[in-house]
Amino acid sequence: MILRRYAPKLRPHAIRAVRWKRQNGHVQYDVAVAGLGGMGSAILAHCARRGVSAIGLEQFERGHDLGASSGKTHLFRKAYFEEPAYVPLLHQAYELWRELERDGREEILRLTGVLSVGEESSEILNRTLKAAREHDLPVELLSRRNVLARYPTLRIRDDEVAVFESDAGVLKPERAIAAHLQVAAAHGAEMRFCAGIRDWSTHHDGFEIHLADGARVSARALILALGPWFKHTLESLGVPIRVQRNVQAWFTPAMRAYDAARFPGFLVDRRELPAPLYGFPDFGDGVKVAFHGFGELTDAEHFDRAVDLARDIEPLARFMEEWMPGAADTFLEAKPCMYTLTPDEHFVIDRHPEHAKLILCGGFSGHGFKFASVIGEIAADLALDGGSRHPISFLSLGRFAASERN
Repeated sequence: MILRRYAPKLRPHAIRAVRWKRQNGHVQYDVAVAGLGGMGSAILAHCARRGVSAIGLEQFERGHDLGASSGKTHLFRKAYFEEPAYVPLLHQAYELWRELERDGREEILRLTGVLSVGEESSEILNRTLKAAREHDLPVELLSRRNVLARYPTLRIRDDEVAVFESDAGVLKPERAIAAHLQVAAAHGAEMRFCAGIRDWSTHHDGFEIHLADGARVSARALILALGPWFKHTLESLGVPIRVQRNVQAWFTPAMRAYDAARFPGFLVDRRELPAPLYGFPDFGDGVKVAFHGFGELTDAEHFDRAVDLARDIEPLARFMEEWMPGAADTFLEAKPCMYTLTPDEHFVIDRHPEHAKLILCGGFSGHGFKFASVIGEIAADLALDGGSRHPISFLSLGRFAASERN
């Protein structure tokens, strides 16, 4: 039955692998992917596309909102203030998002533009311009007058300027995850939900993964994309991880000026803010806003999912009124999310130092989802080819050992 279902979708060498597994009475996959959120779903899709036998394991139900990827919208930017070295990855991510849209015939990325506002000395604005210059990206430096001419409802201050990136916009994460899982299934991948991993061990031909329900899965390569649940793995390698609680909130605006058809995504850097304020226009379910990297430290097991209006919502509404009058007219809903942060707040994408077929993908939260499509390609490269053509050396584990030596 398995052969009849999968054979037409697999390359000849993969079909032989399935037959070998069945004849020996034990199922061993070429690749197992742990975690099927934003990153894991993309990784599974890219592995399955290559014709290998692949399985995805997810501790929660399909489509759950308990990880770091859900939230209706994520910003997509190429003029990357966090680090210009990410820009080549963003170019490829953009192409792969468009390919995924063509496969699923559904919009995943909408180019609304992104407006970044702050004083001329703002580190965020200056680093955005630096990335744009280094990679020849089209951005506009706008004066206060220019901004008000386009968006007259905004309260931009006399000493503020803006950078507008037109080739930027908004990703729909739930659609993206569903689309990647559909691609994975169409290319023969198996998926198990509500299948948490208890532990794993190595053997001569790969890995044996022990699930919480007592089942076992064997795979030649194992890719970990565990989101906030990645903390223990990285800390076992000497990389401390912070899991931060961040609250995103949705408001019904009092006017149509903030509709997605006429207003961009935004990022505001002001001295009195506890952290930069970022947000999204109204796509029909309200204006979304959050502080970027502000909240108490926690972990996935003790994460507080309850929302307190005074603590979590009122500061957002107050600062929104000072920036976008009328945008936060009526509170709709809120969702705490988890940022999983490495010491330098950059990703980890690397092979385990002791197990070449164990691929580590983590530390993405806060600015990682936009890269999910290309992370899928890179992780498949590492697991199946032993390396990747993409420039990811700055995301290796070795940087932490180097920093300790220095």
